[in-house]
Amino acid sequence: MNNKNILIVAATKFEIQPLLYKLGLNEARIQTGCMYDGEYNSARIDVLITGIGMVNTAYIMARCINNQYDYCINAGLAGSFSYNIKIGEVVNVVKDELCEMGAQDDNNFIRWEDMKLDGKSIFLYENIMEPNALNELKKVSGITVNTVHGNTSSIIKVKQLFNPDVESMEGAAFFRSCERFINYPIQIRAISNYVEKRDKSKWDMPLAIENLNETVIKIIKELNAD
Repeated sequence: MNNKNILIVAATKFEIQPLLYKLGLNEARIQTGCMYDGEYNSARIDVLITGIGMVNTAYIMARCINNQYDYCINAGLAGSFSYNIKIGEVVNVVKDELCEMGAQDDNNFIRWEDMKLDGKSIFLYENIMEPNALNELKKVSGITVNTVHGNTSSIIKVKQLFNPDVESMEGAAFFRSCERFINYPIQIRAISNYVEKRDKSKWDMPLAIENLNETVIKIIKELNAD
């Protein structure tokens, strides 16, 4: 067995507390922006907490990662635009887009890809080397935002423009940050809520976190068994 070097990237330690426990890491001592070494199932597992948002994610990852990793897994929570995805379900984000990149033309929005300017706004990563635990997950399209949606009219507009399944505040930045060093970036997210008028009484973060961490551990086991 060829032991793998795996990097776990999360916006907050709160989202991956069960994994930190499995890795023998003291959650109370972990600080944002620092790398922590762990080991599980004979695999070397590093953990990086970036802080919330695409700028924090891009900055911390650019400062900390290099080409020593075989795989990089972005583990986090997300809101779902689709009611066909259950609360607590874990999904594999294979396409992510910086949906706020673009220009306003009066009441219309021009997507970045239609402006034909330099820079990327869309990232596609459907890995061909997939463990069963990853392959079993629903493949979805995501958008990355600075402001999570909670207004009916803005939700309708973003669905018409991008047809996303889920939204996060870090996904596309994670993919972009991996491009230079990581051959196999993986973004998995557990659904904590639906994207609708904000009502936290309908959210289930404990269920999403439990399922997310169980899935990450399964993936780590299978990746290291290759």
